[in-house]
Amino acid sequence: MSEAIAWAERRRIAEQARGERAWSLWGPYLSERQWGTVREDYSRDGNAWRSLTHEEARSRAYRWGEDGLAGICDERGQLCLGLALWNGRDRILKERLFGLTNEEGNHGEDVKEIYHYLDAVPSHAYLKFLYRYPQGAYPYEDLVREGLQRSREVPEYEIEETGLFEGSRFFDVTVEYAKSDVDDVHATITATNRGADAADLHLVPQLWFRNTWSWRNDGALPRPRIARHPEGGIACEHPRLGRYRLAFEGEPEVLFCENDTNLRRHAGQPEAEGPFKDGLHAAIVEGDAAAVRRDAGTKLGLHYALRLAPGETRRVRLRLSAGTRTRPIDADDAVRDRRIAEADAFYDDLQDGIADADARAIFRQASAGLIWSKQLYAYDVRRWLQGDPLQPVPPRERDGGRNTQWRHFAASDVLSMPDKWEYPWFAAWDLAFHCLPLALLDPDFAKKQLLLLTREWYMHPNGQLPAYEWEFSDTNPPVHAWATYRVFEIDRDRRGGRGDLAFLEGVFHKLLINFTWWVNRKDAGGRNVFQGGFLGLDNVGVFDRSRPPPGFGMVHQADGTAWMAMYALNMMRIALELALHNDVYESTASKFFEHFLLIAEAMTDMGGEGFGLWDEEDAFYYDEVDMPGGGMLPLRVRSMVGLVPLFAVEVIEPFVLQRLPDFARRLNWLLENRPHLACLVSRWDEGGVGDRKLLSLLRGHRMKALLRRMLDEAEFLSPFGVRSLSKAHRDQPYVLNEFGASFTVRYDPADSTSNMFGGNSNWRGPVWMPTNYLIIEALRRFHSYYGTDFLVEFPTGSGAMCTLAAIADALQERLIGLFAKDAEGRRPVHGARAPIPSAEGAEEALLFHEFFDGDTGRGLGASHQTGWTALIVNLLHHQAQRGGA
Repeated sequence: MSEAIAWAERRRIAEQARGERAWSLWGPYLSERQWGTVREDYSRDGNAWRSLTHEEARSRAYRWGEDGLAGICDERGQLCLGLALWNGRDRILKERLFGLTNEEGNHGEDVKEIYHYLDAVPSHAYLKFLYRYPQGAYPYEDLVREGLQRSREVPEYEIEETGLFEGSRFFDVTVEYAKSDVDDVHATITATNRGADAADLHLVPQLWFRNTWSWRNDGALPRPRIARHPEGGIACEHPRLGRYRLAFEGEPEVLFCENDTNLRRHAGQPEAEGPFKDGLHAAIVEGDAAAVRRDAGTKLGLHYALRLAPGETRRVRLRLSAGTRTRPIDADDAVRDRRIAEADAFYDDLQDGIADADARAIFRQASAGLIWSKQLYAYDVRRWLQGDPLQPVPPRERDGGRNTQWRHFAASDVLSMPDKWEYPWFAAWDLAFHCLPLALLDPDFAKKQLLLLTREWYMHPNGQLPAYEWEFSDTNPPVHAWATYRVFEIDRDRRGGRGDLAFLEGVFHKLLINFTWWVNRKDAGGRNVFQGGFLGLDNVGVFDRSRPPPGFGMVHQADGTAWMAMYALNMMRIALELALHNDVYESTASKFFEHFLLIAEAMTDMGGEGFGLWDEEDAFYYDEVDMPGGGMLPLRVRSMVGLVPLFAVEVIEPFVLQRLPDFARRLNWLLENRPHLACLVSRWDEGGVGDRKLLSLLRGHRMKALLRRMLDEAEFLSPFGVRSLSKAHRDQPYVLNEFGASFTVRYDPADSTSNMFGGNSNWRGPVWMPTNYLIIEALRRFHSYYGTDFLVEFPTGSGAMCTLAAIADALQERLIGLFAKDAEGRRPVHGARAPIPSAEGAEEALLFHEFFDGDTGRGLGASHQTGWTALIVNLLHHQAQRGGA
């Protein structure tokens, strides 16, 4: 392998980071679902799913973005390139992915398509996407009907169950993008008939401009235009993006329409002149030749009508490039093949030490999914609430509705999405976890993501970080500081030990404001016991912790308080790192150390009233709720809520105290003069391995007690990680009868049987990657202090005693085991249903789900959540570093 190929992708990433070349100009930023989102909802009642439906999406222009199938666009979403398909039987031209809405699905919204992100590199110089298109009519009505009929007690109705893919009656359609330059993209679309009979396939590559002209008058800016060019190919011109040319091979039918709402269909204007957004659908599916033009428009379709014999493969190549000259098609695929070789080299370097081919495939496809999940997110709340000059005034009922307190929010940025169909909007705590695997792939992008959420057009003036578009004011666990320092560490390792202090300091200053918001807004009693309500854990509580039922008082949350203890330690750690280079931060580090001590005290004795969140009898942490007659009621649910205190742990190296004498003096003063605080959190006066110092909510006794439950296979420990709820609640559900109401929490290892927070996620049993990752990390930190003499039974009751590091490694293996092939060649993530096999010689297509069955490991929830589930990349990387892969 030549050096040029070996370092090509690294060079592109470095050029982008230094601002020398804009490799990020084009990427997979096109959403997979713009319909059914809050930002497209202008309804009176705030029902986003009904405001703009999948059925309407093909004929109504979007206000804030675009969506498509296997698509890319520029970083401002001005020009989009994607794919449409028709098999001659569907009633709809397949321009976007279909799925059930939250109301239609028995477990909430759910995409009903089969597609995979097969490959990608951070510069987007190479991208590969697989879509499996049935040859029969798509069962839209059947999927909706069955979803509505099924109860929450049974699994979702998946498209494989319809019989549509039996006999391999489908097409494998792969879309690959390979860049010659930052603004020169080759596209290769390959279709293979997997069935036993010849079948028709209409392949329609699409190029279109985002509609920016229907909302307000841009003055002198002309409308963008896509047109045939007399010298061949297609010419595109945009007032901001400039000029582009599209070259294509073969002789497709060239069709144009306008990316405008069909006013005949949606505005009661039968005489309105088209063509409209749905012109390609009308022309190809309905045979309406008058629905399109042949010369120009703002949306283009290249219609290739193909008939494929059994097993036959056909290929279509395109080239989209900036400038006024149509550049030739890469007929021999030289650019694509070179980019594949460069991608191989990039991953070979990243996977150094991973010898197992299956583990390498998991690593690479998880990385690909994370890269493909980048999306342009545009949403200006003030403009959204006020409406646009060229559109009807929105209903005034919206003025007191969703996100009205976030009028400063104005985003138009590429963000890492949890799942571009099920969650095509950023979520603050999801994004923090995304940044760890992103830091291994592209540290600069990871750092910019963390900085972005703290910028003034995101962060509220009061210091709150926006949660997600359904309700920016909800609270997510405060993990931003944790992610910031972890990304700093990963990046420092990549930079040869030189940490990016400007990044660390920039985020830290904003998080000082955010930490203050938490203290002022979420510690209602001023007792260092925190609420937070939802905190990202959906139905984990006995009831909705954001809105306790009538009769109940304030909920004092074990997880909310422990998250804040973790936040204080994370901020202390960052301040210490900065203090090693600027001693002004020593006093700030002391402040966070002291705040951590106060939170630790409060968890044991809230306000000196004798109530704590630790239950000595059960040896577990519980939420407690204020009762009307005084006193507190512990909510004795053994859930992830009680394990979060494990995450609040920090180990201080002796050299830090030696180099920061003011910090060391303040610590010693506090611990000598406040011994009741010191005894709560650590054996400060007893140095651990290497004379390290430990800060934790859990001393050895409590930690071992908590671990006894967590590592018990009859409770939290599953074959695939740590469950979010103790399995003991399957036979012994927690029942609370108060104020004439009854509440029950039962172990549900798979999909949620509760509709709390929409019911599409479940924290009452399944395994979740982010919290398992934090558990593993916490155990390793504890081990760095206690060393090899501190042993815990693993699993509980087995008689086998293990170090905390060994237990962390064993949990890591269980999580990796979700995706790895077992002895019979099956992957637990697939469940009992075997996946559709890949074509001979093709890579196996994997999925990375939102969460996993607590008993079987079957993937559940969002099926393409290579956001935080991409943490599997970090686990595999750590395994390789320790020589275990």
